[in-house]
Amino acid sequence: MIITILNCCCLAIVTGQYSTGFGIGYDSKALQSIFEARNLELGFPTPQERERVLSAGLYNPDGVVPIDVDVYYTHGDKTPSIFVTIPRFAKGVPYSLAYVTNEVRANGTELRAYPNYDWHHSHGADCNGLTSVYRTQIDECGRMWILDSGEIDFVQYCAPQLYAIDLASGSMVHHYRMPKGLYKPGVSRFVTPTIELDAHNCDVGHVYMADSIGDGIVVYDVAAQKSWRIENKYTYPHPDFGTFTIAGESFQLWDGTVALTLTPHGVAGRMERMLYFHSLSSDWQMAIPLQVVNNGSLWKSNDVSAALDQFVVLGKRGSQCVAAAMSETGMLLCGLVQPPSIVAWNIRQPYKHDNLALVIQDENRLQFTSGMKIVRNHEGKEELWTLSNRLQKAFGSGLNFKEVNFRIQKCGVHELLSGLPCH
Repeated sequence: MIITILNCCCLAIVTGQYSTGFGIGYDSKALQSIFEARNLELGFPTPQERERVLSAGLYNPDGVVPIDVDVYYTHGDKTPSIFVTIPRFAKGVPYSLAYVTNEVRANGTELRAYPNYDWHHSHGADCNGLTSVYRTQIDECGRMWILDSGEIDFVQYCAPQLYAIDLASGSMVHHYRMPKGLYKPGVSRFVTPTIELDAHNCDVGHVYMADSIGDGIVVYDVAAQKSWRIENKYTYPHPDFGTFTIAGESFQLWDGTVALTLTPHGVAGRMERMLYFHSLSSDWQMAIPLQVVNNGSLWKSNDVSAALDQFVVLGKRGSQCVAAAMSETGMLLCGLVQPPSIVAWNIRQPYKHDNLALVIQDENRLQFTSGMKIVRNHEGKEELWTLSNRLQKAFGSGLNFKEVNFRIQKCGVHELLSGLPCH
């Protein structure tokens, strides 16, 4: 795909043009920096424990790469809690979910294991803990939903599982272990949970879980304690988009479904609620009615033709997108790979390039935006939080630890979509 930059702000691709934003005063450097690190500074319960995992090969300081960010504002508190996932691509990651502390170290702010170190220390030997976490979702009732892939470097130590942790008390309030037949041992990699929260209370109806390497979606009916798998040609990667090129470096990824979002309740009265999703190695934006997804009787094991006519190819971007998030007003935001940017789409409009607004472009600070959340701050306003990680270097020539490699940034959603400063 050939991309040309016109007048330093308009992006043209072979299949059309991206808009450059909804408001005036577009500023490609507008995201507010919250966290930067050359390498992650991981904290341990004791210095002796740090030395133990180093000598045992369970900690490779140069091999920890964060993927996702999640944020929670305690009621009335201006300073949120910030959480980061660090998947165990290999065995040198001592813990897979952490929170950002106030302790500043040589490479950046220190991270600490969450919920605590004991949840992670078995490295898959104890399936009552956490094995490897790619992404989480914190709901508006203060519960963190943690999707554990159960594998390290495609060795399936435990079944994929889902935990819900009450952030106020730190206690586990829900646990689901995926039954056999819904995942592919040694193949599946569950990377993203999306929660269907009731519009009026704290009940969770369903949880949708993306299996990026197994190329499917598992739907979990929380009340019924039942689950089913959706897999077909639309959940798979596309052969034309397996090569990722960022900042002049290329690497290969062959990932299916990675991002899942829902039509927000606020606009559901005017349009059918949908599950929006896309594969990482593809440029298709997909959707399917939520009532179809939630009907477990439609989805039979290994039936790739089930409800196939209900899937809608909304359009094509011309580039891969990584993480995605939905605003309360129905703006779907996504971390575009080429060019490194954030693109926004109003779900009421056709999915075409004229309706895809390039709201932020930053070739340096948005290299592979793998984490993206929209959260409500202490004033009740929506904020977009992103995590970028230079994955092309981590998977290719190697990270340069003299440079900033990992960034967490934010912006008010209103400011972002209106072209106003984020600070």
